[in-house]
Amino acid sequence: MEQVLVRSERSVVLRQVVGVALGAALVTLAAQVAVPLPGTPVPMTLQPLAVLLVGGLLGARLGATSMVLYLALGIAGLPVFTPTVPLLGIARLLGPTGGYLLAYPVAAFAVGAIVRDGRDWRRAALGVLAGLVLIHVGGLAQLVILTGNFSGAARLGTLPFLLGDLGKLAVAVAVLTKLTPAVRARL
Repeated sequence: MEQVLVRSERSVVLRQVVGVALGAALVTLAAQVAVPLPGTPVPMTLQPLAVLLVGGLLGARLGATSMVLYLALGIAGLPVFTPTVPLLGIARLLGPTGGYLLAYPVAAFAVGAIVRDGRDWRRAALGVLAGLVLIHVGGLAQLVILTGNFSGAARLGTLPFLLGDLGKLAVAVAVLTKLTPAVRARL
């Protein structure tokens, strides 16, 4: 009986480790889909959508851990960040997209905590909205530091992305309400 319990515990830990790694891989893949926008140093990417999905699917703790792993890989110099911004490693966190990146663990945690089991679409929508707001607050804060101007920072890093974020919200809510119960049951 004890052997079965130990195997089950190891199996759970292994599934969680794999989930964290796959979450970081999903955000890495989403970062490669980048469209430079005129007039802003911040490209349009699928990263925020991936962060929201990782947080909702894995839950608060594992989602945040996955995003910390993603950041650690990028800081180590691995090509996980969006290729359209020419800064490498830790320099990326000090550049115009650094605030967004640093907000990813917080956003994933918030989404996971609010979404819970994913069965209620309203909780999923609230969680996704909270995650998007946190990502934008992080990005806006970094841009304010770099530009010294709140309205200029908002023009560069928030306003161009609002319409796309509505689409990300809709996609994330649909995916999370469909997949979260099954994924969480396996973690």
